Amino acid sequence: MEKKRVALRKLLEAVEKEILKKPDKKALDRLSLFVGFQDWESFQDALHGDTSADENYK
Repeated sequence: MEKKRVALRKLLEAVEKEILKKPDKKALDRLSLFVGFQDWESFQDALHGDTSADENYK
């Protein structure tokens, strides 16, 4: 029974680690395209700066 408990704990730790992992640049670029930006950097500029999404449609 103790082996199963240890195995379950290790499995849960691995799943939590995977869930909390930061997405890679390719995934972030795809998400930014979905919301109308050319790439992740332009989305971040618009979100945290003075850049507008309208600049992507010139």
